[in-house]
Amino acid sequence: MLISPAYAQAAGGEGGGLLVQLLPIILIFVVFYFLLIRPQQKRMKQHRDMVANLRRGDKIVTSGGLIGQVTKVVNENEIQVEVAEEVRVRVVRNNVQEVLSKTEPAQGEGGQKQSAANDQGGAKGMLGKLLGGGQSAGQSGGTDSGKSSSGGGQNKS
Repeated sequence: MLISPAYAQAAGGEGGGLLVQLLPIILIFVVFYFLLIRPQQKRMKQHRDMVANLRRGDKIVTSGGLIGQVTKVVNENEIQVEVAEEVRVRVVRNNVQEVLSKTEPAQGEGGQKQSAANDQGGAKGMLGKLLGGGQSAGQSGGTDSGKSSSGGGQNKS
């Protein structure tokens, strides 16, 4: 009588036991996707677009650190880069890390759009608006040029 049978306690309600166990793992994958995978895919797409739009005259940096100017687009996989005067090397397009300066498009479809933007006098970017205000030296309104042409004094026109 001292020994009584020990009954196992009935398990509480299993409200989605497997889902509750897998939820943290699923959340970790979602966080990794948005913080690591998706930004990397965007960078890869930008690099692909940059490499596809290389033209003769662009100044580039290769993944090996060479700085040069594109002199010839050999084919869809290679370009010729001048790294010093009369020193040209062939580079695989995917090894271009950065484009330092782009050349202007030839006067055609793209050139007409560019010249239309220049005719409006709008400075591009925030820095251009802050420093230049969209005016070139010839459009300054006579502030400095009026003083120098009047022979010293004030411009009363």
